[in-house]
Amino acid sequence: MTAADHRFSVAPMMDWTDRHCRIVHRLMSRRARLYTEMVTAQAVVRGDRQRLIGFDDVEHPVALQLGGNDPALLAEAAKIGADFGYDEINLNCGCPSDRVQGGAFGACLMREPSLVGDCVAAMKAAVSTPVTVKCRIGVDDQDPEAALDALTAAVRAAGVDALVVHARKAWLQGLSPKENREIPPLDYERAYRLKAANSDLIVSLNGGIRHPDEWLPHLAHLDGVMLGREAYQNPEVLLAVDPLLFGEDAPVADAFAMLEALEPYIAAHLERGGRLHAFTRHLVGLFPGRRGSRLFRRHLSEHCVLAGAGLAELRAAIAHVEREAPAAIAAE
Repeated sequence: MTAADHRFSVAPMMDWTDRHCRIVHRLMSRRARLYTEMVTAQAVVRGDRQRLIGFDDVEHPVALQLGGNDPALLAEAAKIGADFGYDEINLNCGCPSDRVQGGAFGACLMREPSLVGDCVAAMKAAVSTPVTVKCRIGVDDQDPEAALDALTAAVRAAGVDALVVHARKAWLQGLSPKENREIPPLDYERAYRLKAANSDLIVSLNGGIRHPDEWLPHLAHLDGVMLGREAYQNPEVLLAVDPLLFGEDAPVADAFAMLEALEPYIAAHLERGGRLHAFTRHLVGLFPGRRGSRLFRRHLSEHCVLAGAGLAELRAAIAHVEREAPAAIAAE
């Protein structure tokens, strides 16, 4: 794995970055690294693997994010993921939800750097695929300097290939997962200091990053940026990735062209008995500021959710949107 592999990525997001969402994102950037939703190691080992971690070849480069705290179980799940063909296996050390707290993994692992090191070492021994970690800068009352340094030292000793730092603490008591994405203050400088002290480690930054004019300033200090909610709620931002960060043309000219390219994937999904909504629920952020975008969203929510809805309904939704340059939202 090289630093270029992590130059830009879309964060793993529960209930959002499923296989259908990832195809939408891939059609707007060839180079962005995509991540699955977090899947527990136990589910991968014992559950319906094709349903849980199956993906389309078009999604490459794509990483599987695992949750858990048992080195042996994580190693087994990593092996399964590698055999599926994932380009990276990532360990979640940042999620603050009640579910992960109950299982003592996710952000809870910030308190147990030696255990995280054991998990990474076991995964590295099981696969040749790169193994990475996504973490916070600390949890609760931890000192971010000491907490992040301790975790980094442990995973470096275990041979980790890259670290993705969500540059804010997680508060495990008193804040919801949503509040944990917004309330604890961002500390980009902490991530910068980490990279400066570990110049040979690939370090990417996550948290609060939105517009393309913010990406390059962070890349002056770090190897990569990872977008979360902005990539989902305003997916057209991904059209800037390949030109701005890799000097290559975007795969499509605009969101209209992306939707045309998406049709074969939707058609195949419908033929397998799937519902249109599996794709269209990921499209509501398209066309910000264009006249007709509100009608587009309404059509998606009222008609594309119905059983039996097909491509004709999606095309009818798109027909509401004006194809000229974006107008002021107030003029919609």
